[in-house]
Parts: sequence; C-alpha cells; structure tokens
Amino acid sequence: MPAKEIKELRQSGRLEEALEMAKAELEANPENIWTKRNLGWVYYEYLKVNASAESFEDFFSWLKQLVDLQFPEDEKILFDSLSFQVGKLVFALSKEEPIPVQKIKQLADLISNFHFPKPSDGYSYLLKSFHKGLKDSGYYLQFMDWWGLENLSEQDFQKEKLPTGKEIMALAEQVYIAYAKHLLPQRDMQGNVYFNREKAEEFLPHLEALGEKYPNYQYPPYFQAKLLLALGDHEDVLSALIPFARKKQNDFWVWEVLAEAVEQEPEKVFSCHCRALVCTSPEEMLVGVRQKMAEAMIQQKLYNEAKTEIERILKVKEAHGHKIPGIINQWVSQSWYAEARTLESNKSFYRQHTALAESILYSDTPEELVFVEFVNSDKSMLNFNASEEKFGFFKFDRFMKKVQPGEVLSVRLNEGAKGGRYNVLTCKKVTDDSFKSQFQKEVEGTVKIKPGANFGFIGDAFIHPSLITKYKLSDGQNFKGKIIKTYDSKKEKWGWKLI
Repeated sequence: MPAKEIKELRQSGRLEEALEMAKAELEANPENIWTKRNLGWVYYEYLKVNASAESFEDFFSWLKQLVDLQFPEDEKILFDSLSFQVGKLVFALSKEEPIPVQKIKQLADLISNFHFPKPSDGYSYLLKSFHKGLKDSGYYLQFMDWWGLENLSEQDFQKEKLPTGKEIMALAEQVYIAYAKHLLPQRDMQGNVYFNREKAEEFLPHLEALGEKYPNYQYPPYFQAKLLLALGDHEDVLSALIPFARKKQNDFWVWEVLAEAVEQEPEKVFSCHCRALVCTSPEEMLVGVRQKMAEAMIQQKLYNEAKTEIERILKVKEAHGHKIPGIINQWVSQSWYAEARTLESNKSFYRQHTALAESILYSDTPEELVFVEFVNSDKSMLNFNASEEKFGFFKFDRFMKKVQPGEVLSVRLNEGAKGGRYNVLTCKKVTDDSFKSQFQKEVEGTVKIKPGANFGFIGDAFIHPSLITKYKLSDGQNFKGKIIKTYDSKKEKWGWKLI
C-alpha cells in the first residue's frame, strides 16, 4: 500500500501527486477504511492551504469532497483537526464588513455531517468562531441547537485572559446570553412579532441554573428576567432580575427593565424612570426614557418639567440629524408648551421620586420600623431605636431632606452593629402610633431636682439641663410633657428622658 508515500508527498507539499495517488488507491479498494483515510488527510491539507476568506470557494469545495467520503464516528483525530481549520476560516470571514453570513451558514450546514469529538478544545474553538460570525444573524439558534450547549467544556465556563492581561467574558456566558437574545420576541419589517414560547420556556431553567452555579456571571439573570417578561410571568421576574439590577444599578436600562416588570403599577413605573435618569449616561441613549418621562409628566400636568425633558430630546435629535417623533411635534405645538417654563434641570425632581424604585431593588429585604431618637441636621445623621436589641445611627440625606425626633421611619437595613452605624437601603416616613408608643409617651408628674444639680427627673425620666432652662423648671413643680426611650451607653441600660 502506498500510504507511506502519500503521507510523505502531502507533508512535503506535493499535494497534487498525493491526491492523484490517494484517489487511485481508493478506486482500487473503495471499502478499505485506510484508503479512505489516506485521501481524507490529503483533503485536509488542501483545507489548511485554503483556510482564508479569499479562498472560501476552494475551501468549501474540498470540505464537500471530505463530507462525501462519509467517515464513521470514530474518526476522531481527523474530525478534531478539521474543527480548527473550519474555525480558522469562520474567524477570517467574521472580520469582513459586512460579515458574509450566508457563507458561514453554508459551512455550518456542511459540517453538520461530521462527528466532532465533544466536549473538546477543537469543538469549543468551532463554537467560538461560529458564535462570532452568527450571533447577530437569524441562524444563531439553528447552529447552537446543532452544536449543543451540553457540550461546553469546563474551560468554557472560565473567563479568558488575553496576553495583555485583560479578562473577557467566559465563552459559556457569551453563548447563553446570545441564545437568550434570539429567544426574545422579534419584530419583522412588517411589524409582525415572532416568539417561540415553548422554546423560551424550555431554555429558562438552563439559564437559571447557569446563574445559580456561576453567580459571578452578571448578565444571565437579566435575560432570564427579559424572557419571563416576554412570557408574561411578572410574579417571578423580580426575583430573577433583582440580583442583576443591584450590580448594574448605575446603568439606566436596568431601571427600564424594572419598569417593565412593574408595568401594572404606574407610580412605580414613574419612579423607575426617574431613577434611570439619575444615572450618568450619554444623552443619545436616554432619549427613549426621556420621552416616556415627558408623557407621564404631561399626564400629571407637570408642564415645566415636561418641557425641560422635551427640549433635551430635541437637542439630541437635532445634533444627530435624527427624525423627531410625531408625538413630540404634537406636544410642541400645544398651548401648554408655549406657556411652560424651561427648568435648568430635572435632576432634583428625579431624586425626590426614586424611593419607590429603590424599594423594588431591595424588595427581598424586609422593611422594619425604627423610631427617631435624635437628629443632627448639620451632618444629616440620626439616632434610631428599632428594639432594645437593635439601635444605632445612619445618614438620611439620600432619602429625605428633614426628619424630626419622635418620627417613625420604615427602613431596610443592610449592615450594622448594635449601637453603631447602619447601612440603609431604603427609608421613608410612616405613621404607626402603636410602634411609636413603645418609644414615646405622655408623662405628667412632679419635677425632682436635687439641691445644686442642673438636671432632674420626672418619675424615672431624665430631664437634661437644657430642658430645665428651656421650660424654667423647678423642684416640686408639676409638669406635663413627652418622654422617649433611650439607651445609656455608660450605664449600659435603657431608660427614659424628657424631650
């Protein structure tokens, strides 16, 4: 058998001679797997030579001839080697502008006849190349269903480190995200919407499992939430979206997705749009949310604020030469617009209306009531009591301008130490007389001041010297006032004091 000669010829680059000898050998013994292999490896050498964008037609022709040899599944070495050559060509095609999607699709169809070893480095390389070439095309799902997400290797789930030291997203996260994107409802040029509900429902558990196994992946929970929204499952969408939203809360579009999730509650939608516009983002990216905000402001007759939003939109549209939406032209032509005053900015308005949005973000953290014991207005700090086991202080200016001792707040506390500073996630004023009565009550009795002392007591309640001066109190005087419960850190016990 001339196998040795054929190998030497192809390795030395004398491919035409190797091809002629291998074809003759196969014709003489067509059922022999070795003669088929000899020819297959010659074809492979031709593929290596033609693995470039400009030689696509030649590459495709040799690849088709290799398919025609119909190798069995156990031809692993050849198939594994082929994956790198096909991947090399697809990467080359993906660098062209525009990407020749049809050529890549032709290759995908052809290699579906091969039995690549999986999982393997070669099979993952193949995926990486076709992901790059098809991720923005309508053929992506078809290719991925053939490739099979179950064939991802353990290495595919790890971040890739470039020679520069920069890390890029794991291949697994990239393909899961792209797959989810293609499952979302798609609208064609005629306005028809296509959505494969069954396929989306089938994929959701896989996306959820990925997020649970790899919590450092940022985007799977976002697309899980988008798919749940598309399926109309508003009940589960927040639990899926919240972990992602917390990480990306400074990106405006996170708040737009949250707004979709609570679309049945207009006040929360409005708050989410306010929160989105607090984020720092390029103006051209905020046009959509500004238009939604302007519409809501018009409905609430907040004409100055609405005009301010509309003028921001017009400025961006004109700067980029974009068409102005008809609804905006309609607003501009109305009498309220001419009469309204343009404000310098709506930022302070947004900040006043973000509390509901923030509460959505931390809705899985329970709210609890606290009683305001003391306020330092200059530093925007307050001391609070939640119980005899939980008390401390926190900064309040993110949530409100003013707060008074004796008020009750509903808060979400994240971290803190007993008697120390707490991190507050959400905070709002509430009325709860029952809770308040645990920490504040009316008292009436005789003032007791010892001779020479500048402080006193009314019952067991302490009277600070400043209050003795303020109310001109004297020993034996009958007095009626309010007392609050307070912790004495020196005596390490709870007591009451007059306010």
